[in-house]
Amino acid sequence: MKQQRKILSIFFLLGFCIATMQGQQTISATGENASSSGGSVSYTVGQILNSTISGSNGTVVQGVQQPYEISVVTAIRNTEDINLKCSVYPNPTAGITKLVLESPDFENLRFRLYDIYGILLQDKKVESRETEISLENLSSSVYFLKVLRNNLEVKVFKIVKK
Repeated sequence: MKQQRKILSIFFLLGFCIATMQGQQTISATGENASSSGGSVSYTVGQILNSTISGSNGTVVQGVQQPYEISVVTAIRNTEDINLKCSVYPNPTAGITKLVLESPDFENLRFRLYDIYGILLQDKKVESRETEISLENLSSSVYFLKVLRNNLEVKVFKIVKK
C-alpha cells in the first residue's frame, strides 16, 4: 500500500511539473517596440507561430514573415550574343500578366509557364511583341515563366500570383 501511494505521488508530481513547464515558442532573430499617438506595437522577426487579430480599423497578422521578391534570372550562361529584351508585368498579379518584348525580333520564341513543382502549365508560341498570359484559373503561388528561342532558354521570370 505504501509503495502504491509512493508511485502515485511520483506520477502526480511528475504530471504537475510537466503541466507547468513552458517551452520556447519563438526563435527570434531580432525585434523592436514602436509607438506613436495612434498606438504601439511590439514585433519579432523570426516567429514560427502566427495569429490574426481583426478590429474595426483593420487586421493584424502576427508572427508571419512575408517576403516580397521579384527577380529575373538568366537561364543560360553565355548571354552576350542574345539581343532579346523582355519584361513581365504586373508582378505580383491577380490574374493576367503580360510578356512584353522590347526588340521586334520575336521569331522562333515560345513561353512556357511552370508551377513551383516544375509541372508545365502552358506552352505557347509568342506571336506579337505583347503577349497576355492568363493565371486566372491558377491558385495563389509562385510560377516560373521561361522564354525560349529555338528551344533554348533565354530568360526565366518568377511570377507571384496573389
